[in-house]
Amino acid sequence: MAVLTPEAKPTLTRRPLPGRHAETRPTLSRAVFQLATGLGLAAAFIVTFVLFVHTTAGQLAENGVVRSAQSGQWSTMDWAGPLRDQDMVLVLGAAWIVLVVVALLRRKPGLLVPALGVLVLPLIAAQLLKLYVLERPDLPDAGYGPGHNSFPSGHVSAAMAILMALAFVLPQRFRPVIIGIGGVAVAWVASSTVALGWHRLSDTAGACLLGASFACLVAAWLTTRRRDLRRTPVLLVVLAAVLPTAIVLVGFAVLSTATDGAAQFVAALVLAALAAVGIVLVALWPLCGSAFERRTGVETRVVDDLLETRLVTRR
Repeated sequence: MAVLTPEAKPTLTRRPLPGRHAETRPTLSRAVFQLATGLGLAAAFIVTFVLFVHTTAGQLAENGVVRSAQSGQWSTMDWAGPLRDQDMVLVLGAAWIVLVVVALLRRKPGLLVPALGVLVLPLIAAQLLKLYVLERPDLPDAGYGPGHNSFPSGHVSAAMAILMALAFVLPQRFRPVIIGIGGVAVAWVASSTVALGWHRLSDTAGACLLGASFACLVAAWLTTRRRDLRRTPVLLVVLAAVLPTAIVLVGFAVLSTATDGAAQFVAALVLAALAAVGIVLVALWPLCGSAFERRTGVETRVVDDLLETRLVTRR
């Protein structure tokens, strides 16, 4: 018979209890991550309008781009021509049908309300802001250019709204790929409106920021209505909040330092595309991995148990 000596006493190992997370760094909830990103995008929208529209340097640079685009000296802009033939009413109608079909095929009709909201609200806001709220001041030494306000762009607002609405009805596993490809389409629309002389760089950036902000804010509201145990480090949340403004500041610095109209025009085309892709990626960051539909009680318990197990086993 085995005899237990004092030296051979068994020791008990304490396992961390599920739900008690020994975090080594401060984290924030997924809803706060989405809210901070949405507010950061909204702040960048304001910064864009102030820098490009209400400063002499901003107007001077963008007026040079518009004059260059409308001069007709650029014969290699055929890639932007197809945008002239697009009826945005038909495009938006087709997008509405796609959203309904995808939601019904997934048997998630409840997703249609936020998706259609993200599709419609930015378009209404863009038109109200452009026509009735925002004004383009006549600044001295800003150079010759169209005096009417065109901020934000309606075409780019529509493209961005369609893309963001898709994020709410697509399955999580397809969301990054589809939204990433769609970001390229938004970039083409943004650059095309600049190439055709319809809009300024700030108009396209503002439209992207507006649509992305609505999407993240709606996502934050939906996430608060369902339990989500995933956490995001505070540093990454702060980065997502300030990154949109950083994109705007870099674009302003590059465009305002261009030496002549031709350089400004080329810079505006490139910046419009890069800014669109960058803003799409910033918005996609907190939207990835988020299931916006409500779960049943059984689904909630199963998912929560899995998430708690992952959080415990990581330590």
